[in-house]
Amino acid sequence: MIRWNEVSQQTQQALLTRPAVNASEAVETSVLEIIDEVKTCGDQALLKYAQLFDKRTNARLRTPMQEIADSEKQLTSKLKAAIDQAYSNIKAFHHAQLPQDIKLQTTTGVECELKYQAIDAVGLYVPGGSAPLPSSVLMQGVCAQLCGAKTIVLATPVNGDNAINPAILYAAKLCGISIIVESGGAGAIAAMALGTESVPKVNKVFGPGNSYVTMAKQILSQTQTGFAIDMPAGPSEVLVIADERANPNFIAADLLSQAEHGADSQVILLTNSAQIIEQTKAAIDKQLQNLSRRSIAAAALQNSALILVESVEQAFEVSAQYGPEHLILQLADAAPFMSLVKNAGSVFVGDYTPESAGDYASGTNHVLPTYGYSKVYSSLNLLDFYRTYTVQSITPQGLRNLSSAILPLANAEGLDAHANAVKVRLETIQND
Repeated sequence: MIRWNEVSQQTQQALLTRPAVNASEAVETSVLEIIDEVKTCGDQALLKYAQLFDKRTNARLRTPMQEIADSEKQLTSKLKAAIDQAYSNIKAFHHAQLPQDIKLQTTTGVECELKYQAIDAVGLYVPGGSAPLPSSVLMQGVCAQLCGAKTIVLATPVNGDNAINPAILYAAKLCGISIIVESGGAGAIAAMALGTESVPKVNKVFGPGNSYVTMAKQILSQTQTGFAIDMPAGPSEVLVIADERANPNFIAADLLSQAEHGADSQVILLTNSAQIIEQTKAAIDKQLQNLSRRSIAAAALQNSALILVESVEQAFEVSAQYGPEHLILQLADAAPFMSLVKNAGSVFVGDYTPESAGDYASGTNHVLPTYGYSKVYSSLNLLDFYRTYTVQSITPQGLRNLSSAILPLANAEGLDAHANAVKVRLETIQND
């Protein structure tokens, strides 16, 4: 148990430091080498990394269309129904986000417009190193489908000589995705950013991943002209704020649900009750024994902390400083505290709102900013798949009206040509 007010500021900062950040220099070196090889060798580099990292001896890069078409035949009716329900909820929530163009007259004779245009080519990254994630296909694929992108590329790693998971293929099928690349990690991100013989080049890449994926996204977005990323979404994290009447079994379950994502995940509990911390510890130990991924979860718990704060209000202050990907509020009445929510990717309110609901089927998006980037980035939404541009149309009278603002400003800035572009038109209008 960590008593927040009894440790130094340096210790507090250490408690809120993500574990993967410490390895960033080594990760960057490796990722730069991978990007360079993909740029030079294309498909051959991806095949090499599939053998090296995913232990594939007969790797292929593209999933045949027929396998995508036949994917649902390999699913149980229960799993197919679950994917269908999740797809329906996610699509409904994101369909409500469809943007509307804006047109208004700012001054008589001056009409301004804001227009939305789908990004032409998008790449969707779906992690799969230790488990297939059809939910991540849906979260990104629904947005790509709704925006109407012309080219949608989905990349996901496949382990060993296993076939790509049919749940991945079926989720992609629902979202209208036909280009599926069986490759993962930094190499797959580089392939989508640069283009290879088998992987179409895209304008923007979406999706979460480990520290190598995150680093590749950041480097390529800074070095490749016209290439962008959604956000630095890396290893998963959750922060739970609980009061003295919270259910320790629920808290433990929520912490473990994120800890099992990977050894570099991080989970934090903030509570004003020492008893809740002790009970949560016991519940974690008990539940951990029943998890198939208990070794991964146990490793992640080494990066985590159960912290005693003086009050629920202080818990929100610490949470805002951390900037969690997921924020769970197990409070008797969260409503009075909602105005204190700050710097969270997605918020789960109440004892019966597990983070798992958002991960799979409630309808909100589970692609979220990590590493504290929730202070400046938002959860993935439909608008991320669009670009906006503006249009203005000015009548002769409109230019007359506007010239009283343009000319003094241009002169004040010493930009004679700017002013002249207006003056020559005003002279023509005057002569006419």
